[in-house]
Amino acid sequence: MALGKGRIEAFSDGVIAIIITIMVLEMKVPHGDSIEALKPLIPVFMSYVLSFIYVGIYWNNHHHTMQVVKSINGKTLWANLHLLFWLSLIPFVTGWMGENHFAKWPVMCYGFVLFMNGIAYSILVKNLVRHHGEHSLLAQAFGEDWKGKISIILYAIAIGLSWFSAIAAFVLYVVVACIWFMPDKRIENKLTHHDTEN
Repeated sequence: MALGKGRIEAFSDGVIAIIITIMVLEMKVPHGDSIEALKPLIPVFMSYVLSFIYVGIYWNNHHHTMQVVKSINGKTLWANLHLLFWLSLIPFVTGWMGENHFAKWPVMCYGFVLFMNGIAYSILVKNLVRHHGEHSLLAQAFGEDWKGKISIILYAIAIGLSWFSAIAAFVLYVVVACIWFMPDKRIENKLTHHDTEN
């Protein structure tokens, strides 16, 4: 049974907005009025910036994906909730990593949450492609989704790397964020081409 996509978009936007709010509330005001008082917050701020970018990337891509989605089904609802579950864990691992100055286990768990977010988004997209058909605009826009697959592989490498060098793993998380930082043009290009043909 096909369902409208409006509520899934609105609900997802609301959850993502709450996730960002929780993250910023984790940044505690320092005791002291000197610039030195801010130094202990540098790791926390760095973690926050990276996580803010990641949440923004998922919001951006979720929005673009829904632009070519005509309808959803029950499986899509659960796949979307699965994604939101892993996104909702980002504030926890962000705070843990920042508060512990990029120690091994927090960095490893941060990577695991990013890895699971990548898997969850891939499941959501595959479900939507199955629902709309392999010849749909959505299927054409994502293609083999090499960008998504490479990101998941890099997350897995970073998780293993964090055992030996947490900072190197963090740098790899930054690299993946840089890959996705510029808005993905695949869907926009397909929509523009589709509108031109019609």
